[in-house]
This record gives sequence, C-alpha cells and structure tokens, in this order.
Amino acid sequence: MASSSSLKIFLLIVALALGSANAQLSWDFYESSCPDLQDIVREVMTDTVFGERRMGASILRLHFHDCFVHGCDGSLLLDDTRTVIGEKGAAPNRNSARGFEVIDEIKTQVEAACPNIVSCADILAIAARDGVELLGGPRWEVPLGRRDARNPATPAEVNANIPSPFSDFAALVRSFAAKRFSARDMVILSGGHNIGFAQCSNFRSRIYNESSINATYAAGLRANCPRTGGDSNLAPLDVPSSVFDNNYYKNLVNHRGLLHSDQQIYNGVSTDSIVQHFANDGAAFRRAFSETMMRLGNLSPLTGTAGEIRRNCRRHN
Repeated sequence: MASSSSLKIFLLIVALALGSANAQLSWDFYESSCPDLQDIVREVMTDTVFGERRMGASILRLHFHDCFVHGCDGSLLLDDTRTVIGEKGAAPNRNSARGFEVIDEIKTQVEAACPNIVSCADILAIAARDGVELLGGPRWEVPLGRRDARNPATPAEVNANIPSPFSDFAALVRSFAAKRFSARDMVILSGGHNIGFAQCSNFRSRIYNESSINATYAAGLRANCPRTGGDSNLAPLDVPSSVFDNNYYKNLVNHRGLLHSDQQIYNGVSTDSIVQHFANDGAAFRRAFSETMMRLGNLSPLTGTAGEIRRNCRRHN
C-alpha cells in the first residue's frame, strides 16, 4: 500500500514538473483511441532486441538525438530529400544513427491497429524505454500525446545541439544546461553509454594522444582502431555492452572511458563525486536514470494541433 502511494506521489510530482508547455501530455492519452499501442511496441522491441541486443542502445540514442535538437518531435526520423538535408545527414547522425527500420515496423503495425492516431515521436519514446528495460535497465512511465514535426532541423542546428564526443567538460555542461539539465543530470544521461558501441573515428585521438586513459585499455583498443583507416570499426562503450548496469561509471573511475567526452565527467572536475556515487550504487543510478529519462522525453514536445500525425515516419504527410 505504501509503495503504491509513493508511486502515485512520484508521478504527480513529475506531472507537475512537466510545466504548461507539456500540459497536454498524459499517461493515458491513447487509452481509448489505441489501447494496444504499448503491447505492439513491446512485441516489436522484444523481437528486435532478442535478435540484436545492440539495437536497444541504438533506439535509445535515436531518442536522445531527436529530443536534444528541437525537442521530442520525431524530426530525426525524417529522410533527407533532394532539396532538404535534415538531421540524418548531420555529422552526429550520418553513418551512425540506426534503428529507423525498427520504428518503421512499429509504425506499420500501429497504423494497422489504429490509423492516423499515434505519432512517430511517441512511438520512439516508448521504444527507447522498452529497449533499455529489455537490456536489464529500469522502466519509466512515458506520458504521451506528442505530435510529429513537419520538417527536420538543419544540420547546423544538429551540430550545435548534440554534444560532441570530443567536447571538454565545460562544453558538455553548457550543452546540457541549454536544455535545463544540471551537471548531475548530465552525468546520469551519460550513463546511457553503458550500452552500445562507438566508431573508431570518435575515439582514435583519445587512445593515441591522451594521458587520462588506462594504458592497458588504450593498447587493447588500438588493435582494432589503427592510426589511419578503420574509421567505422566498433568498440563497446562499456563492457559488457549489452547489459544495462553501472559499469560505465566504474570504468570512468578506472580511466577506461572510451570517448573523450565520457572521461571528462570524471577527470578532476565537480562531477567526480557523482560518478563515484553511481559507481558504488547501481540501484541509485537506475532510479536516477529513469527519472531523468522521463524529463528528457518531455523536452519541448509538439502538442495539441501543432505539427501532425505522420502516416510514414520517414516523410511528412
């Protein structure tokens, strides 16, 4: 009984925190118009993650990259056209963002069950949550009612908003502060890097030129990431890369952060103690991650009559 009451109080606090801009998001938005939505998303994500566990991390990354530019509006899902180079063609996403076909499959099934009702932005938000949970991570509630952007952000806007893997600590803090996230929030969301992979081009300079990296760890990475060539060769952001846990923070404490930006949050800076806390307390990280992901999913959504409900997530109606 106490647990149920605590949950209700927590959900109320979160709902109030969403603010007036997000007031039209609700926990039961599709309860009558598309009651099978959650089951459809879950079934596709279960099949997908069991077939390729990495895809859970890829969908989470899509959600983050979508929300961190113009807000959680599904604009990243729009294909480039002959006349418009959108978010997919921007440097942070080009040749690395993946999982679009998974969202397509979910959308196809959702449209068959309840046509012209559910936005691609909402599908992506639910799929990201389910992907994390299927990899052993926490579950969080996803308020719904987002609508889809008709146009993507420009590559310049993407480049200006998505934190770079080469960013130093001050730049990372500024990037997250621009979205009203604190330095602690930044550490929590960075913990999403406990699953997934990164390309050699994004960590080559770190393993050959930086001193804040464990020498044995760097030497092992060089075998698959030469000084020249092999730009798309992959290395896990965390080991094991397919299980959601707090090893990411333990690795940072041991100077085994794969990306320059990862190690920056534990490098004699103000967030060192936060990293150490989550390295020591996996349960605390899980709680913090679920709470902060709820806030991420509510970054500047389109609601009401703004935007549209796309029939195909890759193009506007």
